[in-house]
Amino acid sequence: MVNAHRTTIQDVAVLSGLSICTVSRALRNLPNVSENAQRKVAQAAGKLGYKASAAAARLAGGTTGAVALVAPTATAWFFAQAVEAAEQVFADSGYDTVLISLRNDPGVQEKLFGDLDALSQRVDGVLLLNIGLSDDEIASLAASGLAVASVGMHDVPWDNVGIDNEHAAWQASSHLLDLGHWELAVLSGQERGERSVVTASERLAGFHRALADHHLTVHPDLVVNAGSSIEGGRQAMTEIIANRSRPTAIFAGCDETAFGALMALREHGLSAPKDMSIIGIDDHQMSWFLGLSTVAQPVADQGAFAADLLVERLQNPDAPHTVANHHLDTTLIDRKSTRRKR
Repeated sequence: MVNAHRTTIQDVAVLSGLSICTVSRALRNLPNVSENAQRKVAQAAGKLGYKASAAAARLAGGTTGAVALVAPTATAWFFAQAVEAAEQVFADSGYDTVLISLRNDPGVQEKLFGDLDALSQRVDGVLLLNIGLSDDEIASLAASGLAVASVGMHDVPWDNVGIDNEHAAWQASSHLLDLGHWELAVLSGQERGERSVVTASERLAGFHRALADHHLTVHPDLVVNAGSSIEGGRQAMTEIIANRSRPTAIFAGCDETAFGALMALREHGLSAPKDMSIIGIDDHQMSWFLGLSTVAQPVADQGAFAADLLVERLQNPDAPHTVANHHLDTTLIDRKSTRRKR
């Protein structure tokens, strides 16, 4: 993939100090944007020479005026936030949306990507959210004539928006090490094998990189597959608690896994951070309530940014275009579930 830089809504957001969602609305002169925010966005866009595409610029004739949002499941927190932000950008730009949940069912995915002609009768473009695609599915979608963009995908031939998962995991793990925790365990996710989604393996690599920075390694028994669910985290932590060599801190590959780990600690008369420090990645909406330390990722901004890139492709199909992978920043948030080793 080519990672060439061009001026985007992300650049305007960084320069103005506002979220991508706010910038998107301000650039299109939509309501519910303060005068101060509108002024900051206008100044930043002027300095960068960025202009939002007008909805009227959409191609006339032969188009549906609709976009499909494809998610592994419609109910998970991450996808719900990304979808809502993307839908707002599409609505602001004059596009209807069709939400397609694959329901984590390989059969549903096979049917959808096995008949892209039928999909192209319904929509002009597709926004994919962390969809694990085979090489054949990637090739078919790229050749379908549909405009495509994605969130959280890897090595794909269209614009993608995400975070640096390895760096986020490095941030979380380094935080534990800086607190004096040398005996670490990791509750890791697991990919199905498609090259387009490698989030779990990248986060595991970031964990190992942080340990390597301190000339440390982790015992194989303390690398536990937990998936990315609360129940997976609960089972994985139960397994760790039963281990004779108990770690002093846990890096969970996502916040929901960390929630399950916190449940398991409580079930065994333990707690964080008294008995073990725990940190995750995401900044799930329940993380603040549970006092979970985490590395926050801007989920809504990822959805909005990817939607904006797709709108640009739809409204300017003949403009020169270089595919790019855009990483948004992550932020360490230190809450009550981690403390210095005592």
